[in-house]
Amino acid sequence: MQQQPDLILANALVVDGSGAGRYTADVAIAGERIAAVGRFPDATAPRLDVSGLAVAPGFIDSHTHDDGYLLAHPDMTPKVSQGITTVVTGNCGISLAPLVRAQVPQPLDLLGPPELFRYPRFADWIADLRATPAAVNVIPLVGHTTLRVAAMDDTQRAATPAEIAAMQAMMEEALQAGAFGMSTGTFYPPAAHAPTEEIMAVGAPIRARGGLYATHLRDETDQIVPAMQEALDIGRALDCLVVFSHHKLAGQANHGRSVETLAMIDRAAPLQPVCLDCHPYPATSTMLRLDRVRIARRTMITWSKGHPPAKGRDFADLMAELGLDEQQLLEKLAPAGAIYFLMDEQDVRRIMAHPAAMVGSDGLPFDPHPHPRQWGTFTNVLRTLVREQSVLTLEAAVHKMTGLAARNYGLAERGLLRPGYYADLVLFDPERVGDRATFEAPVQASQGIHGVWVNGRRVWADGAAGTARPGQVLAPARRGKAGA
Repeated sequence: MQQQPDLILANALVVDGSGAGRYTADVAIAGERIAAVGRFPDATAPRLDVSGLAVAPGFIDSHTHDDGYLLAHPDMTPKVSQGITTVVTGNCGISLAPLVRAQVPQPLDLLGPPELFRYPRFADWIADLRATPAAVNVIPLVGHTTLRVAAMDDTQRAATPAEIAAMQAMMEEALQAGAFGMSTGTFYPPAAHAPTEEIMAVGAPIRARGGLYATHLRDETDQIVPAMQEALDIGRALDCLVVFSHHKLAGQANHGRSVETLAMIDRAAPLQPVCLDCHPYPATSTMLRLDRVRIARRTMITWSKGHPPAKGRDFADLMAELGLDEQQLLEKLAPAGAIYFLMDEQDVRRIMAHPAAMVGSDGLPFDPHPHPRQWGTFTNVLRTLVREQSVLTLEAAVHKMTGLAARNYGLAERGLLRPGYYADLVLFDPERVGDRATFEAPVQASQGIHGVWVNGRRVWADGAAGTARPGQVLAPARRGKAGA
C-alpha cells in the first residue's frame, strides 16, 4: 500500500462489480480513492470490522428524474439509503435545463416546482450543482422535450428549420457543458409531434462530440417494435449508444412480448451499441392519462392539483365515490400523476435478467405519494430477484448496478472495486438487505444498508444520512461506444 489509508473495512465480503465471484478481503480507503484491496493486519489506520457484510461499488441509478431534487434536497436520502452513489438525470426527454419558465407544461412538471426552471443554459445548472454539491455524483443528460419547449411557441407540430437550428445550438452548448448525451420522450405531448428526422437533426452534435441516446419510446404497447426500430435508426444516424429507458411491455395484450423485444435487442447488439435500463416493479408512474388508465389493471393517484385529496387513492374508487366517468374524473383531477399497474411480472423478471439490462429507479422525487421505486428499487432487486427468487446471483445484480452502468456511461475509475478507483462504496448485509417502501407507504428507507461512501466520504451511516456533500458532476471518459 503506497498511501496511508484513512479507513480499512476489514474482513469484507467483496463483490467487485465485474460479475466475478465474491471473496473476503480488507478494503483500504485513502482520500477519495480506494488505496488497496487485500489483507492488511499490520496497518495502523482505523479499522472497521465488517465481517459478514458485503462491500460493493456504489450503485449507479441509470434512470432518474432527480435534476431539481439534487438542489432542493442535497442529502439525497431516498437514494443513499438504498446504496446509490451516482444518479443519471435528464431522462425521458425532460431535463431541468436549458429552460426558464414561470409555468411548465406536463411532463416537465414531473421534475418539480416551476421555480426550479431558472437556467437559460445547461452550463448554468451544472455550475449550480458544482457550487452546491449533493451527496451523490451526477451523470447529466439533456432532454429533447426541454429543448422543444424552449425553442418552439407551439410544440403540437414538427419543428421548423430555424427551430431545429436553435435546438441544435442548445444541444451543442449542453454537450460542451458536460451532458453525456440526449434523451427523448416522444410518448409525451410536447415531443409526440417530433418526426424521426427532427430528433436526428437536433442530436447531430452528438456525432461530432460523442454522447449517447436514451429514449422513452413513442409506444410501449402494441406499437413497441416500430418504436424500438426508430430508436435504433436514430442511434445509427448519430453513431452512438442507444439506451432503451425503463424497458417494459404495457397492457395485458402485450404481456409476454419481452421475448420478442429482447430478441430484437440481441439482433441489434452486434451491429450497434445498445443497452437498456429497468426496475423490478410491475407498475409504472407518470402523468395521469386515460390511455394508460384504460390498459392498467389498477391506477393509483400520486398527486392532483385539481383535487388534492385524491393523493394515494385508486382511480376506480374515486369514480364510484364521486359519481364521475373517466373523462369527468380526469378533468377534475388534472393536472395529476398516477401509478399504473400494467406490466406482467414474468416480463419484468425476464427483462431484468437480460445481460444488457442496467437498474434504474425512474422515481419522481417530488410526488407527494411517490412510486416505491424512488426509495426501494435497488434493495428490492437484492431482496426479491437475488435472495427470494434466485433470478440473479448477487454478483450479477451488483454488476448491473455498477460495472455495467459505468461502462455504458463511459465512466473512468468508477463502477468497480479496484485499487486507484474512486471510493464510491456500499456496505450491506446480503442476508438482510431489502426495501421497506410499498405502494401504500412508499416513503421508507431500506434495511440492511450499513454504510455508503461517495468519493471516500461517508454519506449514510446507522440508518441516517450524513452531512457530507461530496458528490461530483461526472465527465464521460469516452463517448458513445459502450455496450453490454
